[in-house]
Amino acid sequence: MDSLRDVVRERGIAEEALVEAMERGLASAYLRMTNADDTRRARAIIDPETGDITVFAQDVELDDDGDDYTVLKEWEDTPGDFGRIAAQTFKQVILQSLREAERDQTFGEYSGREGDIVTGIVQQQDHRYTILDLGKTEALMPPAEQIPHERYEHGMRLKAYIVEVRKSARGPQIIVSRTHPGLIKRLFELEVPEILDGVVEIRAVAREPGHRSKIAVVSLDRNVDPVGACVGSKGSRVRMVMNELRGEKIDIIKWTEAVEEFVANALSPAKVKEVRIQDAGQTALVIVPDYQLSLAIGKEGQNARLAARLTGLRVDIKSESQIRAGEEAAARSAAQADAATEGSADEDAPETAESPEDAPETTEPPEAAPAGQEPAAAADEVVVAEEEAKS
Repeated sequence: MDSLRDVVRERGIAEEALVEAMERGLASAYLRMTNADDTRRARAIIDPETGDITVFAQDVELDDDGDDYTVLKEWEDTPGDFGRIAAQTFKQVILQSLREAERDQTFGEYSGREGDIVTGIVQQQDHRYTILDLGKTEALMPPAEQIPHERYEHGMRLKAYIVEVRKSARGPQIIVSRTHPGLIKRLFELEVPEILDGVVEIRAVAREPGHRSKIAVVSLDRNVDPVGACVGSKGSRVRMVMNELRGEKIDIIKWTEAVEEFVANALSPAKVKEVRIQDAGQTALVIVPDYQLSLAIGKEGQNARLAARLTGLRVDIKSESQIRAGEEAAARSAAQADAATEGSADEDAPETAESPEDAPETTEPPEAAPAGQEPAAAADEVVVAEEEAKS
């Protein structure tokens, strides 16, 4: 028992759990020694003071399902040469307990770190996972969590975001991501002291991994510029984040409670003429100069799509000339409706009216994008007039 307690102290294993494991192991060893059949069970007891071992054999009756049993008879049957078997069992139980203790310790260490960032070294890659060596354990990065077209070579060091920690028979499974918007947030926390200190906050993140991201930041200190703090001297801070993401472009936007201003900021680098909030605050009609239309929409609609996710609104982008054309068409339709109404009144006919020719389309709103989470992209997040699509 002194040796047992030494192991308990050195390895940090619970003594009761270790004794119970040894008793189960000794009972199993006894059943193997006696070639017991299904109707025989055994239990072993270790004296906590002397370490003496006592084995009790049991005749049992199995239940119908075979999962449980009733003890019919029990008697002491400790083998005379059980000391050698006990020593072997002790060794096996100790090794197994140490492995379980290490797995539990690793699980406890990482289970509270979901949403945190880790640095690992690429060990191998197959069609299922890319495996990262974290030192004490490994992390798994599924294909869905890998940046498109990013190559992971053996020995490469990279940072990843912990999305889930699972407990399994082989030990903890740590699932990490390179695509999660939370990775952007954590990387900026590492590079920008003002964020770590709580002076600057990241309010929202929208990301298309491997291509472009937008983050909305705000300062709690009027003397600190949140955008400048994140950009750093000569772009040093944002460049460090971009390098870690292999050149992914990042737009840093100033967050504000004024929705119109926030929407305009979110469409940066495009210059916005006017923002009109419609549909009870669900849609933003954005008016831009004609020469800024393509820039506001972005390549394949990317800039407008990210702005919609960042703000949580439907975004309808129109040029000034399209707005004027729509207003003129609406005026003509109204005039025609008035004329038709007067004519029908003279003839005692029902009133008729035509619909405006250029009425804006409507789409379902994307989900809001709080920091660390990104809603799924929807094809109709951004509304663009037919003329815009053609251009």
